[in-house]
Amino acid sequence: MSSRGTIHSYSDAQAFERLMLLIATLVKYPGVGYFDSPENPCGKHHNALQEVLAHLQEVAIEVGISIPFYSEHTLRKDIKALRRYSILEQHTYRQGYYLGCGALNREELQVVLNALFSQAKYQQDPQISQFYQVLEKRLRGLGLGEKQFYPVRTYIDRPIIHTNPEEMMSQSKYRGTLFELLKELETAIIKGQVIEIYRCRNPYHSNNGTHFITVYPLQLVYSDIAWYLLHEDYQTGHLAMSRLDRFSDNFKLIDASGRGKEKQQKSLLLAHQLLKTGWGNYLGASREQQLERQGKLPFVKVVVRFFGSAINFIQEGDKRHKSQEISIVTDAKGGKPKYLEYRVDLPPRSLEEFCHWACRFMGNVQFITPTKLVDKHRNMAQELLNKYSS
Repeated sequence: MSSRGTIHSYSDAQAFERLMLLIATLVKYPGVGYFDSPENPCGKHHNALQEVLAHLQEVAIEVGISIPFYSEHTLRKDIKALRRYSILEQHTYRQGYYLGCGALNREELQVVLNALFSQAKYQQDPQISQFYQVLEKRLRGLGLGEKQFYPVRTYIDRPIIHTNPEEMMSQSKYRGTLFELLKELETAIIKGQVIEIYRCRNPYHSNNGTHFITVYPLQLVYSDIAWYLLHEDYQTGHLAMSRLDRFSDNFKLIDASGRGKEKQQKSLLLAHQLLKTGWGNYLGASREQQLERQGKLPFVKVVVRFFGSAINFIQEGDKRHKSQEISIVTDAKGGKPKYLEYRVDLPPRSLEEFCHWACRFMGNVQFITPTKLVDKHRNMAQELLNKYSS
């Protein structure tokens, strides 16, 4: 321990001001010291300390403090002092210097806050809602809170189910779903733990009924109208997406050790590949999914024609599916669009979901292939006609 009379290396006013200016620079310019350009990709062969010194001089001018020549050697010494007091971490700052968790500047923080606001308000994520409220209070002094900023971007999709347990309790609509255990669920996802959960509702698969399942939870996914759990069967490896509210709050940790992030990411990548090649959230029954993953399942060529007002809408979606092909057939006389032909290759598991999507265009859609969907759509149209006729 230093004696009481020892002079500290920053006892001198000039050295102290220099250190304070360095801290102020790292606060104002998070990531300072990292430079990326086409001539210098990923900040390679770049003198980071020169950039820090340049910004430090700017901050000194702004606050009206005159500092003498500041060498790189002195800067290294000051950075070492900040590490000693844990103001800077001990790790290497290859992507630029920042203090603590403050890795964003004001504009970047505003973008993140906008995204959190949207997810809290529209997707009604209970944990994000709680986190946003805390963050919004902390940042009121910066003028970044909900009352001070304009939500330039947002995501308007809303869940059709209750997601907040506190809100459910206050409205006497408590259902005891898996939303009660999001923290435990997220921990299991990160660690790759095996859990047992109970499917308390299964409205579209009456033969399967309600039952316990033992799975690796892979990811929480918001899609269209609800939150889903992407999971992998513990024994068979079967991948599936299930609505979160269809599980009760029965939650049992089977294996706390977990299989680790690498295996989790491998399964997650495979699941998203299935989502990408399919249409919708259904990943198929066990046997057909296994064949599809092995590349042994023939895909179905689906051809649909769109007419009238649906033509322009379909034509705009040039990235709706990776295998799609779009062509316009025009009238021989006037040259106006007669119909749009939409072709896409889909696994058999996705035909039902594709049919539901196409049927939203009512009388402006006609199935050409496969025969299964042609007959299904024709029967639907006949049933609808019968209802209106009666």
